[in-house]
Amino acid sequence: MNAWTTAATALLLCGVAPAGWGTATGPVGRRVIAQNATTTALALVVLLLAQGFARPAYQDPALVLAVLGPAGTLLYARLLAERLAAGPPPSHALRAVTGLNYVAVVAVVVPLAVTAGPGRAMVKLLVIGGLLALGSAVAGRAVAAAGEAGHGPAAHRTTAHE
Repeated sequence: MNAWTTAATALLLCGVAPAGWGTATGPVGRRVIAQNATTTALALVVLLLAQGFARPAYQDPALVLAVLGPAGTLLYARLLAERLAAGPPPSHALRAVTGLNYVAVVAVVVPLAVTAGPGRAMVKLLVIGGLLALGSAVAGRAVAAAGEAGHGPAAHRTTAHE
């Protein structure tokens, strides 16, 4: 084991496992937030393992997770909007997880980019990191909006077909 695989193992045990547990159990608000954290942490684990095993091609699954993870969170937020509105996630938890995602992305991607040096590999790492950070921000806003959708005067109006 080298330092990269050790860091990947630590992130897997301390980041992915608890977030995965949060995704699988509890109220919907917590599950959607934890799903966002799980995909970010899992993509970072894959990046660390790619460096640890010296296999740049292993970065491709991290790129796929960086694109599809936030898309999954957006889909869940849309499909579960009514349940999120009935029991919205705490805004402080949502902000904390989003901030933690930002810190984790910077803590992993910057050392990997420095190690890769200038070139195509560094650009790919920075793109993946940017997608993870942007995806976390967009997914966090979507979850917050879905949680707020059931509040306010517009939510209590009746329509002609009711």
